[in-house]
Parts: sequence; C-alpha cells; structure tokens
Amino acid sequence: MPLDPSFAGRTYPPTTTYEVSRAKIVEFADAIGDDSPLYRDPEAAKAAGYPDVIAPPTFLTVFNLASINAIVTDPELGLDYSRMVHGDQRFVHHRPVYAGDVLQLTTHIDDVFTRVGNDFVNVRADIETTSGELVCTTHAQLVVRGE
Repeated sequence: MPLDPSFAGRTYPPTTTYEVSRAKIVEFADAIGDDSPLYRDPEAAKAAGYPDVIAPPTFLTVFNLASINAIVTDPELGLDYSRMVHGDQRFVHHRPVYAGDVLQLTTHIDDVFTRVGNDFVNVRADIETTSGELVCTTHAQLVVRGE
C-alpha cells in the first residue's frame, strides 16, 4: 500500500542531544582515513581560526541517523523498513562542527510521493546547538520499493 502523502509537512521535534567529543571526531576521521590535523590537534585547529578541533563534513551522519529512524519507526506512516533503501543524502553546512558542541535535531518530512510503484520520502533535518545556532541542514531521500 502506498505511503500517505499527507505526511508531507510532518515535523519530529528533538528527543535527545549529542555531545561532540574530540575522541569521536578522531574515531570518525580514522574510519574514513583522513589524517587532517584539524580533526586531531586543538592547536592546529586554533591556528586555522577554529575554537577547537573540527569534525569531518560527513561526521554528522553519526547523529543524523536518528532523523531517519524517527520516520522509519513511526507506526502511523507504516513504512516497511525491509523494503527501504537510501536514495540520496546531502549536507548543507552553516558552520563547522566543533568538539564540545551539544547538538539536537528537528526532522521534517518535506515530501511523500509514489513513482513507478515505489514510494519516496524526502526528509530534512535541521541540526542546531542547544542554544539554537543552526549548524547543518541534511537532506535524505528514502525509497521504499514496491511489492
């Protein structure tokens, strides 16, 4: 059964926060094989004009997964996770992520539509500090394959 297009416009408010640590940034940088000193050395980051080490641009994937899970697990939407694939992902950074940031995200369903028997859900997450500073906006497209 196709997903209900009336879910477009639904918002999922923050339910938790995520504290960015130097250790997590280094773990992520190691995982992607990036040895930039900006991700590892506070003095190098400060010399480059940052208050502390910064996170690689895709680091927020770690926290952003919660936005996708909020939608996937919404029983009212009825999305069949076993048929879902990730169709697209992009990040719009408003500023770098710093060690010490405490982040929260608000998730929005921007669009729900059916094409060629497959359902598409366009998801946006606004990632902000707990003081309300917008850090990044992520966009993802979930594709639920038809039966």
